[in-house]
Amino acid sequence: MDHLSYVHGSSVSPLIGQTIGRFFDEACARHLTYATLKQRVDALATIDDEGFCNIVGRIKDMVIRGGENLYPREIEEFLYRHPKILDVQVVGVPDRKYGEELCAWVIVREGQSLTEAEVRDFCQGQIAHYEVPRYIKFVDAFPMTVTGKIQKFQIREQMMQQLALEQTATA
Repeated sequence: MDHLSYVHGSSVSPLIGQTIGRFFDEACARHLTYATLKQRVDALATIDDEGFCNIVGRIKDMVIRGGENLYPREIEEFLYRHPKILDVQVVGVPDRKYGEELCAWVIVREGQSLTEAEVRDFCQGQIAHYEVPRYIKFVDAFPMTVTGKIQKFQIREQMMQQLALEQTATA
C-alpha cells in the first residue's frame, strides 16, 4: 500500500515531477534515507511496498485551511473518481476566516454536464468536510506553460481576481 512521504529542499530538483523507480545502487539507496531526501527535495511522494517512489506533487502546493494541512493532489485524486470529471486542479485561495479555502477547476468529460452541487454531493461522506472545495469552476482548459505544465499560480490569481479576494496576513 502506498503511503505519503514529505520531502523538502532543492538539491535533487531533477527528481521532481518524475517517477524515480528503484535506486540502482543498493549501497547508495542505504545512504539516501528519508531524512536525507527530506533535506534535498521539495516534493510530495508515494512509496509503495516494493520500494518504488513516485513524485506526485509539491509541498508548496499545500493549503492550510483553519489549521488543517490539505494537499490538493489528494483531493484531485479523489475527484478524478467522478465519472463526469475528465481533469481537475485544486488550489488554495485566501479566506478571512480560515486563512485559505479550496478551489477546484474542473474539466467535464465531453457530452456530460455537471453542477457544483453534484460535485459536493459526490464528496459528501467520502472525504472530510474541510476537504470539499468551497469554490468550483468549470473550465475548458487550464493555463499552461509552453512545455505543458499547468500553472496553478495563474488559477489562483484568476480566482482571487474573479472573487475579489485579497491575501491577508495570518500572523
